[in-house]
Amino acid sequence: MLTADEFVENFEFLDDWDARYAYLVELGESLPPLDEGLRTEENRVQGCISKVWVAPLADPQGQGRIRYVGDCDTAIIKGVLAVLVELLSGHTAQEIEALDIDALFDRIRLAENLSPNRHFGIYAIVELMKSQARAFAHR
Repeated sequence: MLTADEFVENFEFLDDWDARYAYLVELGESLPPLDEGLRTEENRVQGCISKVWVAPLADPQGQGRIRYVGDCDTAIIKGVLAVLVELLSGHTAQEIEALDIDALFDRIRLAENLSPNRHFGIYAIVELMKSQARAFAHR
């Protein structure tokens, strides 16, 4: 499981935004295909120009941990989704709520390199994931 610090280190190792963009696209391509049954309106991110789905599943390790799966029709957003899926999976709802995603995005200067619409969409993904985690905890 990738930690936020490891992701930032990998990201900072790359020289420029073009290399970082390629890295994010590569991460997105590594996402496994999303089961068609999970492409529901409940799992669709609202407020994102791209079509994005993300769904919480029970983590096989149990103990209230959540594993996320997702997909997106845009390469760069799919890459960011892959990072979020990796970073938030394997945690409990309380741990997910406590994760400071804003700090992570600030550290990699994501807002400086994406359009405001894409930036807004990424935060919509984070909000849906946190909302799903809260609902998952109350099952």
